[in-house]
Amino acid sequence: MENILRPLIVIGGSVLLTLIIGWATDRLLRKADDRHSETPLWGLLRRARIPYQLVLCTALLRGSYHEADLLPEHRVAVGRVLTLVLIGATAWLAIRIAAAVVETTYTRYARAHHDAARVRRVRTQVSLIMRVVSAVVGVVAVAAMLLTFPAFRAAGASLLASAGILGIVAGVAAQSTLSNMFAGFQIAFGDMVRLGDTVVVDGEWGTVEEVTLTFLTVRTWDERRITMPVSYFTSKAFENWSRGGAQMTGTVYLHIDHSAPMDKMRDKLRDILRDCPAWDGRAFGLDVTDSTPSTMQVRALITAKDPDDLWTVRVTVREQLIRWLADEHPYALPRVNAADAALPPGFPASGRIPARRAFQHDHQPAARPDRP
Repeated sequence: MENILRPLIVIGGSVLLTLIIGWATDRLLRKADDRHSETPLWGLLRRARIPYQLVLCTALLRGSYHEADLLPEHRVAVGRVLTLVLIGATAWLAIRIAAAVVETTYTRYARAHHDAARVRRVRTQVSLIMRVVSAVVGVVAVAAMLLTFPAFRAAGASLLASAGILGIVAGVAAQSTLSNMFAGFQIAFGDMVRLGDTVVVDGEWGTVEEVTLTFLTVRTWDERRITMPVSYFTSKAFENWSRGGAQMTGTVYLHIDHSAPMDKMRDKLRDILRDCPAWDGRAFGLDVTDSTPSTMQVRALITAKDPDDLWTVRVTVREQLIRWLADEHPYALPRVNAADAALPPGFPASGRIPARRAFQHDHQPAARPDRP
């Protein structure tokens, strides 16, 4: 009877104590979250309750397993499994706590600073720091798990002796990966590209959606994702429309007839922009920039607070100007002129002069007076 009750008491007590401590800790975190609603720290720490309870339960079982006297012939194997689970759960808990602290710090920074460019820069740095922390914690946890095996501890000395050669070989083999990794750090702390920046790469316009140590993802306007190595942004030229502020100036080109009423078009452009919420009110203009035998090129200059609004203003101006010209001044639209050219003064108003008469008119001598 004792052989049955002792394992049940030890295992059941460990699980019950874990649930009680986990419930009490969760209640305390919930009250702290309600009391301090200005910071998301306590709410984020509640997400770590599963690894926290796993650490508690595994630690209690690991410490009381000898008292349970369960499977004594497999005591070493069970103890090693519990140790591996405890190491893994501790690493999981450490990553969750670090993520909560980093996210809270970023949230406070974003609330205190209203500069969107600086906030995106910090967001990019925070994301890369969390990835580095997760990778370091994972490597340390795996190393600690391997060290629980005596065979790995015995081989540690020989591994350290050949660490220099292995490092050189690994450096040569992973040259591309390492270059991308260092490029990722350069992007994060060099403020070249940030999350949310509007960029143009290889002729594709999009928004930076994800930045890692090795690759960067750009979401295009048509919701495609372009994944590129981060080394691209440190070795090639690209356009960053969010650098130095999101305000932009755009243009709309129209080809119209030479008889178009330019003053009325300027007044209409002003009216269109006043009714367009996407226009930021900084500047506008309408000028003739080029001329051809049949049309002239008109450029409308407009401004907006960011690339998305600029696109809206451009399409609105283009559409409404063309519609206004078609309704109010159809003669100002481009057309193919099939009529005869206007004749110089002195020619008959009835039309063209035949080629033979024109030749005679130009080359015959003066007519003599009529004979009687």
